[in-house]
Amino acid sequence: MIYFDNGATTFPKPNNVINSVCNTLRNYGANPGRGGHKLAMKASELLYNARKNVANFFGVEDSSNVIFTPSCTTSLNIVIKGLLQKGDHVIISSYEHNAVLRPLEKLKDRGVTYSVAEVFEGDNERTINSFREQIKPNTRLLVCTYASNVFGIKLPVERICALCHQYGIITCVDAAQAAGIVPINLSDSSIDYLCIAGHKGLYGPMGTGALIVNCDTIPDTLIEGGTGSNSASTEQPDILPDKFESGTGNLPGFVGMGNGVNFVKNRGEINLYNKEIQLIQRAYSALSRMDNVILYTDYPNMNYYVPVLSFNIKDKDSETVSQILSSRYNIATRAGLHCAPLAHKSKGTLETGTVRVVPSAFTTFNDINLLISAISNIK
Repeated sequence: MIYFDNGATTFPKPNNVINSVCNTLRNYGANPGRGGHKLAMKASELLYNARKNVANFFGVEDSSNVIFTPSCTTSLNIVIKGLLQKGDHVIISSYEHNAVLRPLEKLKDRGVTYSVAEVFEGDNERTINSFREQIKPNTRLLVCTYASNVFGIKLPVERICALCHQYGIITCVDAAQAAGIVPINLSDSSIDYLCIAGHKGLYGPMGTGALIVNCDTIPDTLIEGGTGSNSASTEQPDILPDKFESGTGNLPGFVGMGNGVNFVKNRGEINLYNKEIQLIQRAYSALSRMDNVILYTDYPNMNYYVPVLSFNIKDKDSETVSQILSSRYNIATRAGLHCAPLAHKSKGTLETGTVRVVPSAFTTFNDINLLISAISNIK
């Protein structure tokens, strides 16, 4: 199979990730932080090393500020539900995922409101002004995607976050589609909370993510329970990462995630980014010459885009095109709304959805050429 559904989860996984997961399951399957015997101590060491890898990769000095979670969605929910109270206002972008939109809709019952700042493709100044116009006296939080998971459009998040800090607004960035592709360094950043998926651009297993805390304001917890620390107390520990890591975590997954970070580091983020954007540029150029193919963005480059491409074929719905690519050509793509109705609304594809193509470190130009040929045949 030629796999272009890397926006949902990367596949295949690197050998070092697979080997580390298998090694953990075979040899170090004890519960980290829950015992003093040798196996539990080794498990704790593995988890610490994975946490350290993630912290170093994103320029975080204190690795305890890396909170392992089951997903980027969980990380976003911790920030959104752990910070906001009645009367608070939130600013989001017009490209947000349902992982942001649905928690905020839920919080309307608590008296939380939000407004949407329009993103202007290729025009950072207009985009920043759009966010500025949404600021209110009671604006407490900005939640902003680093890059659209549907159209690959990259937002000027550092400038948006710096703007918000001028008004005392806390900032949270959804980097699910950017982490591991776009270099992100929190050592000198206005991003207060970075939410990442471990299984996409970081090449870890599914069921892994992280919340990186880059400020002194700590959200409330979503869940409470056993942490292996302060066990005599009935109150949840305040220390990080324990406060947010109740219950037995996904040790093999987090070890795999830490090794996925090493894979990206060894390949070089910029090298991967450059190669993958070239693959998307090749597809874009070819599809733009096909009369019946609809593209939704300008020509993608590294200044304004991550390697994500959405398209449709006139008079064919996206699900049909994706199904034909799979059944007839053994090419995996994603079709539909991609869990981001705001993004589709901004481009007029809320009714049709799109076919999405996302390459990875393992995608070749021959894969792209076969995709182009298949689309040409379908149209």
